[in-house]
Order: sequence, then structure tokens, then C-alpha cells
Amino acid sequence: MIKYFHSVTLDDKRCTGSTNCIKHCPTEAIRVRKSKATIINERCIDCGVCIRVCPYHAKKAVADRPEDIEKYRYKIALPAPSLYGQYDFSRKKILAGLLKLGFDAIYEVAKGAELVTYTTNMLLDKPGNRYPLISSACPAVVKLIQVRFPDLIDHIIKIGSPMEVSAAMAAEEAMKKTGLPRSDIGIFFISPCAAKVTNVKAPYEKSSSAVNGVIAISEIYKNLLEACNRVDDADLDLDLDLAGFQGVVWADSGGEAAGIKKHKKLAVDGIHNVIDIFEKIENGELRDIEFIEALACTGGCLGGPLTVENPFVAKTILRSKEDVFVRKSEVYIPEEELNKYVWTNDIQYKPILKLNDDLGTALEMLEKLEEITESLPGLDCGACGAPGCRALAEDIVRGISVKSDCIVELKDKVKKLEQEIMHLKGQST
Repeated sequence: MIKYFHSVTLDDKRCTGSTNCIKHCPTEAIRVRKSKATIINERCIDCGVCIRVCPYHAKKAVADRPEDIEKYRYKIALPAPSLYGQYDFSRKKILAGLLKLGFDAIYEVAKGAELVTYTTNMLLDKPGNRYPLISSACPAVVKLIQVRFPDLIDHIIKIGSPMEVSAAMAAEEAMKKTGLPRSDIGIFFISPCAAKVTNVKAPYEKSSSAVNGVIAISEIYKNLLEACNRVDDADLDLDLDLAGFQGVVWADSGGEAAGIKKHKKLAVDGIHNVIDIFEKIENGELRDIEFIEALACTGGCLGGPLTVENPFVAKTILRSKEDVFVRKSEVYIPEEELNKYVWTNDIQYKPILKLNDDLGTALEMLEKLEEITESLPGLDCGACGAPGCRALAEDIVRGISVKSDCIVELKDKVKKLEQEIMHLKGQST
């Protein structure tokens, strides 16, 4: 049996059976049965949309705790660029605040983003590319391609995410500086999203992550706010902000694409918008596009489900900081060293619409599914606990639901039964 790890989990005690989540889930991973939601492991891509839309906060992301850093002798914080949009402090003060929380060193993920941008430009220049090349920075988007768009797997750029690249570089620097073994060094990503947690705990691109733990921005927010208020002038003299503008703006939608120099590019954010763009590519459209930045969250990482600030406010805060617009010298990595940051695993298609391993049985089930779908009202109201009539038909064929779960169908049955009872009463009098 395949084992799944998902950061996005369900709190049964809070769940009231609201259908908000099933209507918004991009992969139809949620069902509501007996007034409780359930998450289908095979379908979930940990995009966190359900966390955003659940009015009862029954969906949550499981991440590491801030106190987990104490398991390591030397502790490194990897702040996501989106962290800078959460506070009305300078970038220097936020980074110094992380040191106040017990970290021994800071390595900006924005620095890794600069390396990824440099590498992506190099890859785009190489002949024989299958355009458009799709950024692999958003793990929810990569998983979406795995489960819904297998024809696009070969379009994914097989370079580590800024998080992974930064962690690898931070570990290398820390071992040289401290002389400690890698096992004594804890590297913690400060994350805006649940998909990154899943990517660290169950990576798809290699056997294990270079990151030791992931702490949600929402979890660390209050303590970091207090820590920033304790930062003094001496703390601000520390040389912590090593990344330039090109890496920091990755936090915002279009930030990664802004670093692509000579190639025609497209930036899309919001998982349903991403799906629309991918469908266009599969249909043979957008042939002149060479690079696509695709982010699951609306507003990019600033709109991640584990952030605190409104993404539009966060964008304004981020771009108002003077020390965000610092121009640093461009990253240069010799081509022979780039292999350190390239994926070692191949991405596999994970079909979520497979009805049965036996082709003959699957075809019979598909025929039955189409027949049931045609007989349902086609309202896609979600009252049955499935996202739509076709999804209910699939559940019926799989044996996990019945046709009377459809409210319209049940109402018609009750009405017919009522008529039969009235008819029998008429006969008896």
C-alpha cells in the first residue's frame, strides 16, 4: 500500500460538514459524509485552498514547532521572501529578530532564488527544450501536474526549489564555519504554505530534503514581532541581508518571471487559473510561451495559507521597504557545479481517475459512470457531499456512495413514494 504524507489535515471536532471545501478543491480531493469532511489522500496536492475557505477553521496544516530548533547544536533559519511582507519592519530588523528567537545563523531563501533564476536562464538558452518550460518552485503545482497533467511532466524544470538550494548552500557554509557534522546542524524553513511542509517531509524530487524542519509563518509571527521590537542598532550592523531585489520579489506573483531575461514568459497565480493555463497548453495553445511561472496561491507566496497579512497589504509592505530594492551582484555558478542542485528523481504520473487496475473492468465502470452521470440532475450543487454530479457518479461506481445521496434524486423518490401511498389509500376506501 502506498503511504502518503500530507501537511493539510482535518480537525473533526471543528468540522460541521460545510461544503465550501469540496466546491473549491482543485483536484476533488474532499467529500462530506455524515456531516464530516474527509480528504482523499491520492488526490490531495496540499495547495491549502481548503484552509483558506473553511469558515470553521477545520482544515489546518501540520508543521514543525518553533521549539524543535533546540534539537540541534547549530540552528539556521531560512526565511521565505514572503516573510518580509508580514511586518512593517525593515528586512534587516526582521532577520535580526530571527536571531533573537534562538537561531545561530540566517540564510535567505531569496539568495537561493537568485541561483535558481540564474540556472533557469541557462536552461532556457539550451537547444532542444520542450517549451514552455514550467517552474518547479511551487510543490503544489508540481503535484497538480503529477495527478492531472501527465503530458506536462517533461516540461517541468528539474532544478531544486529556492528552499532546497538555500538549505544545501547553508549546510555547506555552516559545516565549513563551525566544523560540526551535518547531523548537528538544523535548517528550518519559515514557510508561507502547507505544500512546502509536505515537500520536506515527503520529497518527490530526491530521496530526502536538505531542510530539517518547516515552521509556519503564522506559528512564529507573534514571537518574531516581539523579537523585532527588541532589536537594537548593534543588531542591525550584522550582515544578514545578502540577497538582492531579484530574489526577494519571488514572494510576489510575477517575481520569478521578472528575472527571465531573453525569453517570452507568462506568470499565473491561483490554482484554478493555473489549471486553466495548463489546459490551454494541452490543447496546443500558448505555443510561443517559453517559460511559465505557476503559483498555487492567489497573489503568489504572499497569499500562502500559512501567512498572516492580507496578500494585497503584504505586497504593499514588501515593495515599500527600501532595503528590498538593493541591487546585489549577479549570482554566478560554474555549469559543472549546477548538478548539485538538479533533481535526482524522475517525476511520476499519479493518476487519480483510475477506476480499476484491470482495463476491462475499468472500461465497464467508466460506462456505468457515464450512465449514472446522465441520470443525475447536473446541478453540481454539492449537497450530496461530492463536488459535482460526475464526482458522485464516480463515488457510486466505486461503491462508496449511493444514488439516493443526491438530494434531488431522494426528493423524487420520496415524492413517488408519497404518490404510491396516496394511490393505495384511494384503493382501500
